[in-house]
Amino acid sequence: MIILNKTFYEPGTLKVARALIGKKLVRQIGGLELSGMIIETEAYCGKEDSACHAHRGKTKRNSVMFGPPGHAYVYFTYGMHYLLNMVTEAEDKPCAVLIRAILPIAGLEEMEARRKRKGPELTKGPAKLCQALGIDKSLNGWNLTSGDQLWVEDYKNIPAKLITATPRIGIDYAKEQHRKALWRFVVKAE
Repeated sequence: MIILNKTFYEPGTLKVARALIGKKLVRQIGGLELSGMIIETEAYCGKEDSACHAHRGKTKRNSVMFGPPGHAYVYFTYGMHYLLNMVTEAEDKPCAVLIRAILPIAGLEEMEARRKRKGPELTKGPAKLCQALGIDKSLNGWNLTSGDQLWVEDYKNIPAKLITATPRIGIDYAKEQHRKALWRFVVKAE
């Protein structure tokens, strides 16, 4: 197991969002490993990106984004869902990558019990994967490089020809240039 270190998260956010495809997201709860291969991400590129939480400046909610790279930014949305982001780039440059979907590797039965369902949609969606892995606000600001509770490991190298870049999802409020930016990365269906 090779846990990704801080330097992995330091380059440009688009590069990190693409590089996270094929990595293994690991959540450890009470000695049980729940994990999956990351198959979909979205990049959020700081204050200039009108779809980014940091677009309007630093708040109590988004303050983790202004911190060091390699930390989890977990927020609550729609009054019911948690979403996991990974802080990228330098401190005070609030960028992050949203983890949108994983392909389960370990702990499938526990994930199914947490989601109260089975099937291909188990962890396809940022809220679904957080529910399946037990990721909540208690992990906001978590150091993803520590190898404890929540981290990312090197896993598979997915060739560029198997990754599609598309516009991000659910950002109708953003400026057109940001709605159309190809900042969502997803493994192509075979």
